[in-house]
Amino acid sequence: MSFKEKRVRESGRAPQRALRISVLAMMVASGIAQAADSTKTEQTLTVDASASSDAQEQAAKDYSVPVTRAGTKMALTARDIPQSVSIVSKQRMQDQQLQSLNDVLSNTTGIKGVSGDMDRTNYYSRGFIIDNYMIDGIPTAFASRWNLGDAQTDMALYERVEVVRGATGLLTGPGNPSAAINMVRKHADSKEFTGNLEASYGSWDKQRYVADLSAPLSPEGNVRGRVVAGYEDKNSFIERYGFEKKFIYGVVDADLTDKTKLSVGYEFTQVNTDSPMWGGSPRWYTDGSQVKLRRGYNTSTDWAYNDKENKKVFINLQQNFDNGWNITLNGTHNEMFLDSKQLYIDGYVNKDSGLLVNQYDPSYAYDAVGGTGYNTGKRKVDAVDAFASGPYELLGRQHELMLGVNYSRQDNKYYSAWTNISPAELGNFYNYNGNYPESDWNPRTPASDTQLVRQKSAYLATRITLADPLHAILGARYTNWNRQGLTTRQEENNITPYGGLIWDFYDNWSAYASYTSVFQPQDSQDASGQFLNPVIGKNYEAGVKSDWLNSRLTTSVSVFRTELDNAPVSTGTYTASGNEIFEGKNGVVSRGVEFEVNGALTDNWQMTFGGTTYVAEDREGENYNSQLPRTSFNLFTSYRLPMLDQLTLGGGVNWQSKTYKDITGPEGVGTWRARQGSYALVDLFARYDVTKNVTLQANLNNLFDKEYDKNVGNGGIVYGTPRNFSVTASYRF
Repeated sequence: MSFKEKRVRESGRAPQRALRISVLAMMVASGIAQAADSTKTEQTLTVDASASSDAQEQAAKDYSVPVTRAGTKMALTARDIPQSVSIVSKQRMQDQQLQSLNDVLSNTTGIKGVSGDMDRTNYYSRGFIIDNYMIDGIPTAFASRWNLGDAQTDMALYERVEVVRGATGLLTGPGNPSAAINMVRKHADSKEFTGNLEASYGSWDKQRYVADLSAPLSPEGNVRGRVVAGYEDKNSFIERYGFEKKFIYGVVDADLTDKTKLSVGYEFTQVNTDSPMWGGSPRWYTDGSQVKLRRGYNTSTDWAYNDKENKKVFINLQQNFDNGWNITLNGTHNEMFLDSKQLYIDGYVNKDSGLLVNQYDPSYAYDAVGGTGYNTGKRKVDAVDAFASGPYELLGRQHELMLGVNYSRQDNKYYSAWTNISPAELGNFYNYNGNYPESDWNPRTPASDTQLVRQKSAYLATRITLADPLHAILGARYTNWNRQGLTTRQEENNITPYGGLIWDFYDNWSAYASYTSVFQPQDSQDASGQFLNPVIGKNYEAGVKSDWLNSRLTTSVSVFRTELDNAPVSTGTYTASGNEIFEGKNGVVSRGVEFEVNGALTDNWQMTFGGTTYVAEDREGENYNSQLPRTSFNLFTSYRLPMLDQLTLGGGVNWQSKTYKDITGPEGVGTWRARQGSYALVDLFARYDVTKNVTLQANLNNLFDKEYDKNVGNGGIVYGTPRNFSVTASYRF
């Protein structure tokens, strides 16, 4: 059987709050780092190719990653990047059982999600939606309307996730000043036959099996292969919902010469869901009070399903030279397929009769209160990225240069059939239990005007050594962006400048400041159906960073300010075809503070602790995207007991401040406010090494069974996951 989708009343106190948190963060970062420093003396990053296998194994267990190309595409430590960077390593993903991109981003500093329903989540940072997602540095497609479950991407295929917060125009060209997410694939890096087999069981009959095998394909080991395959099947606290995921990933890495490396790989993922709730459950009664339904309530039907299939082919070629230069070529071809039949309920519930009233124009007693939708589509992306980087000498000092070109082509073809549901057809909502019949589907027609998006870019950056402790990073990216639809055509040309200063003012400490411009063409449409003009603006950031224990521990504190014009704001209304109507707001400003401590405090103790607080307002002083928490903290730590080193214990807490969203109620009643109070989610885990090769791990999430809404906004209620557990057995050889 196939599985079937006000103003800111405390704005005067916000700078003081930000200052207090900034000072607190500095004290925390400094105190932890100094404590770690008291146990180790090594302070600078050194790379030793002959390091012992024990040292390499220890580094693999760290939450930090010493060197990354995040932010600039130059290989740097996090301390040398003049922006806020968070890295979620393979070890942390294992400890927290972060099995999907959704899991990772939900536990990353400064990132918050809003879930439109069970399978679709949009992520935000600093008050703006994240629209830049990359795999191995190549930007992938993203459209907020056609969110095809990308957050369900399985982390078993990836070594780590890199997050650069703020504007990332140098890396990605167009994009919001929120963050860029880069997923780094696993590669065949073992010259011996090695592997890891893992099996999990958890709440709601969750079963998950993953095999990760690596082997040499030539006697010398210069050609190597790796295969990662997995299967997951689970139900949910949401009644009738079922989820099934299958994936397989294969890669061949070949050392063509001592300085030339070629990688070729393929990925296939299939995600099928049965009876997925579309848009959450109704939020409002006609009198403005909120509907209270059990967490497991599902508006979906037995015949509803949402199936997605993703195929990716990629190639990577790296050429190193004796003078320290290297050239990297990346290419990818992705195809995503959608097949979905679902039911959507959207209206105000009459307390007395149980009948629903149309949410958008209640004067029509028999107008639609939802509908059934049959959606199919194909998203095809072809992209190539080539860049070179290396050192050069000027005026007696050593500098570094990076330059490259990028081309991407995204072809979208979406088709849909829609049938309205009247209040009489749905009947008494109090008696509704998902028993609505399947429609006699109308012919499907094109569902999106955007068909083809092309982007051509050239970029250049240099890291200049102005003095021994002072470095500057200067760069720019030119982008030609073209969108072609059934009835529209749009072309934009933009140059995005980037500048940063890094001052190494003490042994382990650096101060930095950076600037970049913002440019982002929009998918948001106005009341006439036209796309809004591109978002434009400026992004400023300054901060202090440090690294310790040979960069195994990093700390950062930053302040930021973003100024935007034409930022999209939902009007809370929809067109006759169901598209949400937006308007552009000028003078939107986001300003705040972030901090993070990440990595090894000792060989036995790993920790990630980060937080953010910010204010985002438009020119009138109204909160921008008020459905997002203005303050949040993320903490997770693990500790291996010295007296019983087979046992590792840990846990964490994610806390966020209250949120709200004002929406326009029925005609003549004014504005209603959806609210979610502040809350904390507490997680625990324990792992025991039965032998050197066999481990058992238990995870308990949402320990206190907190009830919370993940969709405070225009849509229905989407509850977060209640308390749940998983047990995992793994065998490594």
